[in-house]
Amino acid sequence: MIRDKDVDLSSKYDSRKKRGDLYRRILFIEKHKSDLYLSIHLNWYNDYYYGGVEVLYNNINKNNKRLSESITNEFNKNNIKTRNPVTTNLYLYRNTRTPGVLIECGFLSNKSERYLLQTTKYQKRISKIITNGVINYLEA
Repeated sequence: MIRDKDVDLSSKYDSRKKRGDLYRRILFIEKHKSDLYLSIHLNWYNDYYYGGVEVLYNNINKNNKRLSESITNEFNKNNIKTRNPVTTNLYLYRNTRTPGVLIECGFLSNKSERYLLQTTKYQKRISKIITNGVINYLEA
């Protein structure tokens, strides 16, 4: 766990705070020799009808696609609306060779998803699904 509060990892000396934050996340992953990383987020889109879980990955590591598919399959098995895995070229994901994915757990702009995402029961359900997806990936 890199952070447990809504604070970034940038330094006061970073001229580009966002880039500094992401760079330090990469350093953290590499320093701790992580087996994999999960970047968990919530999505937003201007149109309220967009919804579903989405797992993004970068092809820098061949295992990223397998991990994204394993997690996506687990969401599908649990009847949670899920979009197909997609590639991303965002800075963090293209600059670390450690296997990992970005998981967008739903859309805050979608009223029904926003309601669910705020409940402890649904948060635990999502956590269990992600955990099972990772276990399936590691066992394969």
